[in-house]
Amino acid sequence: MLAKVRVRPALALVLIAALGLGGCQLLGKKKTNGDTTYAEQPVEQLYSVGAARLDAHRWGDAITYFKEVERQHPYSEWSRRAILMEAYAHYQANEYQAAIDDADRFIQLYPGNGSAPYAYYLKAQCYFEQIVDVGRDQSATQSSLIAMREVTRRFPKTEYAQDARLKIDMINDQLAGKEMNVGRYYLRNGSTLAAIGRFKTVIDRYQTTSHVPEALERLVEAYLTLGLVHEAQENAAVLGYNYPGSYWYDAAYKLMTSKGYPPGVTPKHRRGPFSGVQDFFAPTPVQLPPGAITNNNEAPEGQSQQTQRPAAATADTTQSQTTQAQPAKKKPHPWWDPLHLSH
Repeated sequence: MLAKVRVRPALALVLIAALGLGGCQLLGKKKTNGDTTYAEQPVEQLYSVGAARLDAHRWGDAITYFKEVERQHPYSEWSRRAILMEAYAHYQANEYQAAIDDADRFIQLYPGNGSAPYAYYLKAQCYFEQIVDVGRDQSATQSSLIAMREVTRRFPKTEYAQDARLKIDMINDQLAGKEMNVGRYYLRNGSTLAAIGRFKTVIDRYQTTSHVPEALERLVEAYLTLGLVHEAQENAAVLGYNYPGSYWYDAAYKLMTSKGYPPGVTPKHRRGPFSGVQDFFAPTPVQLPPGAITNNNEAPEGQSQQTQRPAAATADTTQSQTTQAQPAKKKPHPWWDPLHLSH
């Protein structure tokens, strides 16, 4: 017992010395140029520098400054704006999940704010830009559909809802394409009944998509394979009535004729299977948050207008652009301007 008592003080001294050395090393670390942690600054200056980084397409630096606005001035008007600016910067950096998290945070904190429609739309747009080809998992497509419908339901008279309605049609076309992809696979591999289920889903659930003519033609193939001539004739008739000039009716007509059951409607001018199909999922990026203050905008009502790029921030920005500027991740300019703002 005495030996143990003698050892403990020595061990304690060793630990204290180690901690002291470690503390000295931590205190001796130099902050990086972009580190604003614990650097208390006026909120206008923090926000202005963040906006300057945003203008320079330095998304990471912009996020850092907007987070500092939130940390140092959590209940201010600037903090509310900073959350949306963070979401926008994350979106531009293709950090979609982070942008979605920021948008959700804004919605939870300010559900009745005038900028809430923007937050909902930005979240939906993040899901939309993650849509992948029909051969892969479509969870992002489903999430995008839910989010776009939420925009149209909550804000039906806004520009966001107008664009969301267009994208819902595109998303439905994508989901129909997924069903067709699986149905073709089943048909090729002899799972005819399973294939019929997929093609009927396209016809019943996605009637306005570009995949309906092919789905009808595939049903004709599948029913003929099973010897169900009457069902094949019904689907060929529907195809001929609605799409008499399509490639798929031409194919169905030839198939039915070869089996001795020619449909009553002769195909019109034949067209390719993918004629008129557009690139539905070209990126359509959103604009800056509504009321976002950049170096060309005015400060919030009742707030100081020192955000017009302070002298210190201007010098720092000029230097950083020449030495540390990151390559801009360019996204095409949208074909519509929902906020009537310019960068």
